Amino acid sequence: MHEGRLKAAFESGVFVLKLCGDVRLTLCATLDNQVQRLAEMPGLTAVMIDLREASNVDSTALGFLAKVAMAVKGRLEQPPTIVADHPDVRRMLDVMGFAHYFNLVEAPLTEPAQLDDLPLVEADEAAMQQRILEAHRILMRMNEHNREQFQPLVELLESQQPQEH
Repeated sequence: MHEGRLKAAFESGVFVLKLCGDVRLTLCATLDNQVQRLAEMPGLTAVMIDLREASNVDSTALGFLAKVAMAVKGRLEQPPTIVADHPDVRRMLDVMGFAHYFNLVEAPLTEPAQLDDLPLVEADEAAMQQRILEAHRILMRMNEHNREQFQPLVELLESQQPQEH
């Protein structure tokens, strides 16, 4: 598998996020940074997430993709679009309930002229654990299946957090 990369473009009001290779929790700080930017982006009319070159997207990364939909909810006429043509990726999105929050399609509506590689945002171990926990909490809120799947992991991660005095 190829190491994961994130690319992005913003053109004519359309923000495109392309995930390439093996997208794992190591890219979640970068993904979270993009979600924050999207939530405040002026002139945003549509969001497209392209998964056609992603060989794997782990559950933490999926949680941050779900956060994209929540960040732009109510700001766009249409929900964000996910382009996914790989049957395994589509099945995973379907099982996780992404169709309730995104338009799932197999071919892009438009292809931006240029996608720029996003710089990797580094995160220390504590920040990484917080993002993993946040991503899985988001997935759990999407549907009952996800709640059942990720409850044990969330409980484990919560039990490992330092106790506040």
